[in-house]
Amino acid sequence: MTKDENSRDHIQSLERGFQVLLAFDAERPNPSLAELAAATGLSRPAVRRILITLQSLGYVKGEGGHWSLTPRVLSIGQHYSASHAMIELSQPHLLRLAEQTSESASLAALDGTDVVYIGRVPVRRIMSINIAIGSRVPAYATSMGRVLLAWAPPKHVDEVIDAGLRPLTKNTVTDPEEFRRELRTVRAQGYSIVAGELEEGLLSVSAPVRDQSGTVIAALASSTSSGRATVDELRAEIAPLVVRTADAISADYGHRASGKAISTVHREHEGFF
Repeated sequence: MTKDENSRDHIQSLERGFQVLLAFDAERPNPSLAELAAATGLSRPAVRRILITLQSLGYVKGEGGHWSLTPRVLSIGQHYSASHAMIELSQPHLLRLAEQTSESASLAALDGTDVVYIGRVPVRRIMSINIAIGSRVPAYATSMGRVLLAWAPPKHVDEVIDAGLRPLTKNTVTDPEEFRRELRTVRAQGYSIVAGELEEGLLSVSAPVRDQSGTVIAALASSTSSGRATVDELRAEIAPLVVRTADAISADYGHRASGKAISTVHREHEGFF
């Protein structure tokens, strides 16, 4: 499909509706019309029409000049889960990994320059932000993101780098060439360990989850804190568990590990960074 065809088929009103829905967050749980207009850059009349439409559909409600989301919004995420067998298949594996490590286990997919949590078994809270299904974190500063980017097309890696490798802590890798070297290391060893790059003291190890064709479609992670483990301990004790668990999820999803399948995936983007 050409760019002109894409533009012709683009429904701007639908895009604006999602802009308004996504403007509701922890900082704006009950925004006014004016606050939503400022957050989205849309005019007040346009936001008002969108809110009235969403209200008639049952996704928002208004009271006293302020608006809030309704529980019906959660059904959108339920439809995603219902249409992705990976989430259901991974749950017992996440539980088992959390039991084996006594640490939180997560599953995430790549969405633009972020990773989005699509499965999680929390054991204890080790991050300042509250991580739940649907939470987003920068891909470049996380072990899950590095796993997903290590096997992503070259264009996607470039997009992440071009968007900026902002220092989130003193340990965050911000140099593009160093970042590309990190991705090469992940591909070579088959897993990623990131220490204190998203948050000080946060350690995580991730491994790729593959579909039937061998394509990496998700990343499995086990997370802990520097007060509970070291990078060396993570590498020696937890990384093998994470890799085996990721392989087990992949097998349940139809992937059969073989030299041919894996080498094909590796050659597809070999040398792209």
